[in-house]
Amino acid sequence: MTNFLRAPCDDIANSPTPALPLTKHCEKWILVATILGSSMAFIDGTIVNIALPALQHDLHASISQIQWVVEAYALTLGALLLLGGALGDVYGHRKIFLIGTVIFAGVSALCGMASTISQLIAARTIQGIGGALLIPGSLAIISASFPEERRGQAIGAWAGFTAITTAAGPVIGGWLVEHASWRWIFFLNLPLAVIVSLITLFYLPESKHKQCRGLDLVGAILATIGLGGLVFGLIEWEHGGSVIIPSLIVGICSLIGFLFVEAHASFPMMPLMMFRSRNFSGANLITFFLYFSLYGVLFFFPLNLIQIQGYTATEAGAAILPLILLIFLMSRWAGGLVKKFGPKLPLVVGPAIAAMGFALFLTSGIGKSYWVSFFPATLILGLGMAISVAPLTTVVMNSISLDYAGAASGVNNAISRIAGLLAVAVLGIVMTTIFNQQLIKGLKESSVSVTIQHEILNQRSRLADIKTNDENIHRVVQESFLIGYEAIVWIAVILALASSLSAAVLIVGRNPPDNPGSS
Repeated sequence: MTNFLRAPCDDIANSPTPALPLTKHCEKWILVATILGSSMAFIDGTIVNIALPALQHDLHASISQIQWVVEAYALTLGALLLLGGALGDVYGHRKIFLIGTVIFAGVSALCGMASTISQLIAARTIQGIGGALLIPGSLAIISASFPEERRGQAIGAWAGFTAITTAAGPVIGGWLVEHASWRWIFFLNLPLAVIVSLITLFYLPESKHKQCRGLDLVGAILATIGLGGLVFGLIEWEHGGSVIIPSLIVGICSLIGFLFVEAHASFPMMPLMMFRSRNFSGANLITFFLYFSLYGVLFFFPLNLIQIQGYTATEAGAAILPLILLIFLMSRWAGGLVKKFGPKLPLVVGPAIAAMGFALFLTSGIGKSYWVSFFPATLILGLGMAISVAPLTTVVMNSISLDYAGAASGVNNAISRIAGLLAVAVLGIVMTTIFNQQLIKGLKESSVSVTIQHEILNQRSRLADIKTNDENIHRVVQESFLIGYEAIVWIAVILALASSLSAAVLIVGRNPPDNPGSS
């Protein structure tokens, strides 16, 4: 379920301005606005993934098209997140937060009213822009509004309540899909946005970065074009066409250009000098491997539950709760492990346990009880992720001097989201390739006519949503999907173990604070 988890450094704000004198009454409203605002963006990813089977059926979408429903949002969000934070520094966090809220809500209405899959994808692209303005502002406003002695408590309240709302997202989304329509998962944002906007206008103070750095517009454009070209080429790979290779070339060249700009820009989005720190580079490599695995598997998880296992949308939403709740409940304890053992041991052990959790998804089969199939897998995976997230944050923030704290957290946040973006695209190729091979093989071994085989193969872009009244063909479709899903899970296991190995090799000592490039 892409984007259902906050990135390792989502709880870290940019370098704050001094707190403004506020009454306790205003402080409460600030927390309400920032919690509801950020929760809209976090819940959106969760609910959308639960709704994918329903909107695929309703809008007659192929697998690549429902990939784009997720990827369009993730692309603009991941590419523009750092720019959104910088815009808040320059023009005021309250102003940018409000603009982001209005854009997010307005486009949510367009998503809900979409009559074609193309309209939905276009709206989701703009929705990601709103999210990129909205997300960085919430913590920046808290940091600027609360005095130092109460700031930690305020951020803790924000983290706790957003985790609770994120955990509730799958269940709420499943219920809406099952009892109303997938369209209501987008309309749900409208009343929340009205409340957030009114509170922002009347109660939130304005704040800007004390030493404004400037905007890296060229870097943002190149990052968006680069990621967009790469993801487009990967998602549309199975369809072929003359634009695929040029798209990949444009994407790669733009990303190379992005690195060149970042190396020479006066105010880079991603200061490359931070990667001179061995611990910073290692932590981001661990983040990429681990979140690539997580987002890749969980993109296909609702499709498996609903289209193969026969779960209702509500049941599918509830199935992931152990993972989310375990991360929420154990994060503080995992932070204590860093203090006691240093970050290296948890970052070796946590991803290794996550790999075990991924491996347990291989034993699910079809029709087994949730409690003996998916529950152990989500529980162990949640334990591994809970052990990993807090140490990742610690390494990222302690390996860079305080002058780069905001940039470091933003880069790590963006890397986790880009990992998810690429995971859905790359693993989509794996799934469709294996599914098509197994489907062709299964149909040839079946007793159905050549005409029916062609009818089924014409629907193969829909994966498990292929329509047939023949039980034998239905079983072939299910088995083809599960074989592809198992291949994706094996890749996740390998990458989670690669995260553990990276921690063992790259993370140094107890990770004392240092300047960029010094560890």
